[in-house]
Amino acid sequence: MNPTLRRSGRTARLLARRGGGLAAAALLVAGLTACGPDISSGGSAADNAVLQAPADAAPKGEITIWDRSGDLYKVFDAAIKKFTAKYPGVTVKHEAVDIAGKLQNTLITGTDVPDGVFLDDAKVGGYVSHLWNLKDVLAPYTKDIAKQKVDVNTVGGGIYGVPFDLDPGLLFYNAKALSAAGIDPNGIKTYADLLAAAKKYQQFKPGAKPIHLEQDAFNSQLQLEMFASQFGTGLAGPDGALRLNSAPYHQILTWLDTVRKEGLGTRAEYLKPSDVSALDSGDEVFYPWAIWFDFAPQQQLTATKGDWRAMPLPAWTAGGARSGAMGGSSFVIPKDAKNPQLSWLFYRFLMFDQAGYTAVYGPNAVYPGGLNTSVPAYLPAADPAKPLFRPIDAMGGQDVWKTAVEAGREIPGGAPIPAWWSGAVDYLGTDLQKMLDGTLTPQQVIDKASKDIQTNLIDRK
Repeated sequence: MNPTLRRSGRTARLLARRGGGLAAAALLVAGLTACGPDISSGGSAADNAVLQAPADAAPKGEITIWDRSGDLYKVFDAAIKKFTAKYPGVTVKHEAVDIAGKLQNTLITGTDVPDGVFLDDAKVGGYVSHLWNLKDVLAPYTKDIAKQKVDVNTVGGGIYGVPFDLDPGLLFYNAKALSAAGIDPNGIKTYADLLAAAKKYQQFKPGAKPIHLEQDAFNSQLQLEMFASQFGTGLAGPDGALRLNSAPYHQILTWLDTVRKEGLGTRAEYLKPSDVSALDSGDEVFYPWAIWFDFAPQQQLTATKGDWRAMPLPAWTAGGARSGAMGGSSFVIPKDAKNPQLSWLFYRFLMFDQAGYTAVYGPNAVYPGGLNTSVPAYLPAADPAKPLFRPIDAMGGQDVWKTAVEAGREIPGGAPIPAWWSGAVDYLGTDLQKMLDGTLTPQQVIDKASKDIQTNLIDRK
């Protein structure tokens, strides 16, 4: 999930530049440009429609599956051949669709509704009245799915998405630069340690601002949620109540403000030219971000290509979780689908059948080294000892698979992402940027954003 794919035309440009291959790591954002798809009368299920698995041992029929265009579409398209080899009676009509622009009206009108859709986790909660409850078909697998992914797809006791990717947060660092400065990254175990390491690096390289400080409102809010995920919290609880005014958010915002105050942060938008320049010059050497940052050394960095490595995020308190979720996507099955049971068979194959998840994540014609911008949410598929993608040459040959799946297992459980999450960017994301400008304090961000979100987003639903 790569949230550079977001508003104002940037989606098309970035997909063209990157080939959409980051779609597996980029699916949170394409539709999150307003207040969410408020088509579900408050985000609760309209009835108790619970999908059951087909009983036919040799099912037959046709299903229409929607995915976004790009490299990930090609990966799924190739995997379809393996699915139909197992289920020759099922025909899959695979369509590349602007899901953000088309899904809402399609579900409302009930016309030409697909049998399955790839959807951002952040949007599932807003569509549940139009989706099948998948708790029964998922029951044999739920205990083996990352808890965070089950939680974000759970609304009112039902599960409305088949979890796909897990996007663990990692601390990316310039190993060559830290070695020259005499800094051992293994000593960075808490965020206090990260501050100390940044100060030491700045002494070694005066003028450097070692830690990335995100300048885009959307991405900074997404990163904030990654940090909050380490505490097992998020903007809203299972009951939908706002949780911003809490000790975890105060601690996180205070830490970010400290990075700013002490001149330890490079303020830049994620992988925009000024960011890439600071990374390649060795001025910016620490990047706490989701696994999909590994795109940068593979495709964008030149002078420092091969110098970067990934490690678990620091903990907020000694012994605390050293990863948090930053983005994610799942598959949903509309209630008006013609063949929802066959759609379930397809997603079950992709996510829970070894042949399926190997086809998605393993080496293929699209990704010769395997898809490495996320890891599977299904824990048996995310075995540290059985990598689905290969070590990354652009990261010094590091086995990022092992690092990422182990970090993924540390992510605490969460809660459904509220349908108003993207709308909160106009308040929380904007106020966070004002704090990084030095015009708001952490407590002012909490107070102001909480009031605005409650008044303009929650109370209006």
